[in-house]
Amino acid sequence: MADMYASLRSNVGTLGQILGETIRTNLDDAFLEKIEQIRQLAKSSRQGDEAARDEMLKLLTALPDNELVPFAKAFNQFLNLANIAEQFHTISRNCDELVCVPDPVEQLLGRVLSSNIDQEKMLDCLENLDIDLVLTAHPTEISRRTLIQKYASVIDILAALENPQLTEREKKQQHLRLRQLIAQIWHTNEIRNERPTPVDEARWGLSTIEVSLWQAIPDFLRQLNEQVEERTGKQLPTDIAPVRFSSWMGGDRDGNPFVTAKVTQEVLDRNRHTAARLYLKDIVVLVNDLSVEEANAELLEYTNNSLEPYRDVLKDLRQKLRNTVDYLNARLEGHKPEVDLSSIIWHESDLKEPLLMLYKSLTDSGMSLIANGLLLDILRRIACFGIHMLRLDIRQDAERHSDVIAELTRYLGMGDYNHWDESEKQAFLLRELTGKRPLIPSNWQPSDDVAEVVGTCRLIATQPARALGSYVISMASKPSDVLTVLLLLKETGCPHPMRVVPLFETLDDLNNASSCMTALFAIDWYRGYTKGHQEVMIGYSDSAKDAGVMAAAWAQYHAQEELVEVSRQAAIKLTLFHGRGGTIGRGGGPAHEAILSQPPGSVDGRIRVTEQGEMIRFKFGLPKLAVQSLALYTSAVMEATLLPPPEPKPEWRACMQKLAEESVDAYRAIVRDEPDFVAYFRAATPEVELGKLPLGSRPAKRRVDGGIESLRAIPWIFAWSQNRLMLPAWLGAGEALQAASDRGEMALLQEMEQDWPFFKTRISMLEMVYAKAEPNLAKYYETCLVPENLHHLGEALRTRLATGIKAVLELTQSNALMEHTPWNRESVTLRNPYIDPLNFVQAELLARTRKEEEASTNVELALMITIAGVAAGMRNTG
Repeated sequence: MADMYASLRSNVGTLGQILGETIRTNLDDAFLEKIEQIRQLAKSSRQGDEAARDEMLKLLTALPDNELVPFAKAFNQFLNLANIAEQFHTISRNCDELVCVPDPVEQLLGRVLSSNIDQEKMLDCLENLDIDLVLTAHPTEISRRTLIQKYASVIDILAALENPQLTEREKKQQHLRLRQLIAQIWHTNEIRNERPTPVDEARWGLSTIEVSLWQAIPDFLRQLNEQVEERTGKQLPTDIAPVRFSSWMGGDRDGNPFVTAKVTQEVLDRNRHTAARLYLKDIVVLVNDLSVEEANAELLEYTNNSLEPYRDVLKDLRQKLRNTVDYLNARLEGHKPEVDLSSIIWHESDLKEPLLMLYKSLTDSGMSLIANGLLLDILRRIACFGIHMLRLDIRQDAERHSDVIAELTRYLGMGDYNHWDESEKQAFLLRELTGKRPLIPSNWQPSDDVAEVVGTCRLIATQPARALGSYVISMASKPSDVLTVLLLLKETGCPHPMRVVPLFETLDDLNNASSCMTALFAIDWYRGYTKGHQEVMIGYSDSAKDAGVMAAAWAQYHAQEELVEVSRQAAIKLTLFHGRGGTIGRGGGPAHEAILSQPPGSVDGRIRVTEQGEMIRFKFGLPKLAVQSLALYTSAVMEATLLPPPEPKPEWRACMQKLAEESVDAYRAIVRDEPDFVAYFRAATPEVELGKLPLGSRPAKRRVDGGIESLRAIPWIFAWSQNRLMLPAWLGAGEALQAASDRGEMALLQEMEQDWPFFKTRISMLEMVYAKAEPNLAKYYETCLVPENLHHLGEALRTRLATGIKAVLELTQSNALMEHTPWNRESVTLRNPYIDPLNFVQAELLARTRKEEEASTNVELALMITIAGVAAGMRNTG
């Protein structure tokens, strides 16, 4: 094992050594020795040495106030550097075969072409793929953007140092730069001083495109084209875009009062501005490249037989893009400049058509080699990003829409819409949707909340269709929730049919999703509006928080099956939008396995998936990583479409239904019915203190005065990952598996785990969570923080954890967790000696801050850094 990870361990060692030298330079030898002593004791403690654990705790509790922040910084930054080394290892030249699997698209094409699937069918599937990855801010990256940029530079240096042709002098220069970067990282405050605004979040999303995806998209398509050409002798179309990107950053107003119509307008302008700026950079290079004279008749006629026809067209585009950047700069500065639309790039065709003309001329003139360089890259960027960069989704809670209609009906003397039953609501909405008179009076002065919803709809009406994605309705449950939004869009003058997408989130809503859509599809007017295509969003976070991961996963699976059938009967194409979080408790996990575990027929070449928070950086933060992630998504969607998984056997369904029922009972018996649960949760985790950490723009709760039910899924997961119990990601699941085992169903469970991708993925995710859980650390938090009369609950939870681990090990027939995924196990093992001391200190600091009326600045900052450090070590915040 050591040899397999020699390159990774070498890089971790190098970065750790430089960090140690930095600490010694800025503090002293004695402090560095104490850090190293604590690390070694943590390692020994992990191996069961009780004396080492006691010695480590003695050192940690004796840390003076002035050493708390540097101690937390040291371990936090080591974990961040370990993450960097691991991230780099997956794209390193020295990567081993267990980590760097062969290219997934190459493997898939080989598998598809060697099966009985027709080559034309495979190419048709590839050319019509519609994979939309939706970037979302929450839980927002816990690392600051300035640090993320420095971490990326560290990876660049690690890559440069792998070059065997570097001279000794060049190696010294790279090591010097590495030392400088780590010193800069050490002297940068890890914690933001202020909470980011929605615009800050949107800018962060755009920076991921600029530094990585802008390059990764053409690189990926070039590689994909080579593989297709090798096997079929055919080229991919110039405008192929199997993967596109949308965003919720600046459009998601569900429970976020800071996302207003004005903010959304600014974000839309920023998206356009970034696109124009990046296309301008490309066109400037292309002006220099395309100095050729020979052209086809169309281009020569267009340029009046110019001697440099390509440059003439490109110079015109260059000027239009400069004008566009200037125009958008003025808008972003708050001005309302007049502009002649013919002088700027305002429609996609303004940029695409002239470039296509150049491409055709080059190929017609025997210069395909030149055409398929940067020019083709730009055309493929246009196919992926358009001129709006990211299509912005709008999301709002269903209740906010019904409140608008209710306030309006009260004003018009028609009664209170919110008090009508569903059939009355539908009759009213359809009457207004099909009628010609306006519903909103010109002199109506709505309340602020209602005015904001109406203002958002008015803004949508002014935007080009390509700038926007879907209108997502949170907590949707009834047909009227969808019809209400359609009426608001009609009344505010929206000229194009925007996709309106119900989001089914709770267990009950998932179970009733097909009934809701059946009722909608039965409405002739609505079927006409859909034009044969419906998008439905499946909520993972809130359903798991409502029912536990096992019951939620089965409800999601079952809802998708029913929605596929309902849509098939209505002859409507269905796109499923998966609202997956970064963590297992919020539907997270490897995307490839997740897609292949969906019900057969539910993918069919189309899928939308949220990519959240820090997972965006882990998957798309570097061009090479992004190419890998794009390949994984493409191969998974093609495989799920062309080689779908088997239908589950009736006995599997029956077993899974029983597991779901027992798991939801076990989960709710604790979360809902245990009278001490809320008090235990608030005492045993840093849930309250998390509110002080300026993570994202959105408040942690939907309602300020609400309890657990109003707490968002992200802080709910985040809090339990901090004390290492990981409770939301396993509670209920292990108890249900053990009950099935006790009934003599272990052989059936093992068959399901072997042959049913859905169940196999669920068990794999459980295994990973159990491996990350640390009951002894959770017990330490309890000892330090929880009143003794609540300790019985901690004991019960840890017993349930042990039950689940035992059941999973019996099911997988393993001696240890993650035995079959050594890379994942190694990843967890590598971090533990650095996370553990942060956890112990965090528990001590929580106890100290809760006892003192006003904690010192050092203590507060050290506590925040431990939270950031544990999040870095666990590899996700929520």
